[in-house]
Amino acid sequence: MSVIGIYFGNPTSSGTDGTRASEGTGATPITIGPLDTATNEESAATKLAIRCDSGYTAAAGATITPTGTTATKWALAPDNSGSAGTFGAYGAALEFAGAIPDSNVLFWAKAKTVDTETPTNDTSVDLVIAATISPEE
Repeated sequence: MSVIGIYFGNPTSSGTDGTRASEGTGATPITIGPLDTATNEESAATKLAIRCDSGYTAAAGATITPTGTTATKWALAPDNSGSAGTFGAYGAALEFAGAIPDSNVLFWAKAKTVDTETPTNDTSVDLVIAATISPEE
């Protein structure tokens, strides 16, 4: 397991709460939906957090990128005082310029569906973190 992760379940800003999303196993996935394909439904914004494990930091920030078969149906946004900021394009990465400490840095995700797809429990998308991690000084 890496020393940086994504958390869901209503995490609080600067806290250490939330449930850590599984890394490639699907054991504790981030769940959005269900969504109605017949109406091209877009989900509500879901609050998530990124943080390093205790004793570590990503001093130069981090980037989260949706990857996988339907990654272009996921959009990410920074936090804006407890609400979703402006969402990027669907499938676009979200960059964090500031340090990622060992406490929650909030961000938001949403997903959409289109009427040309078959309704399914889509588990093809991963939110991949790119960051340089170091021990806190």
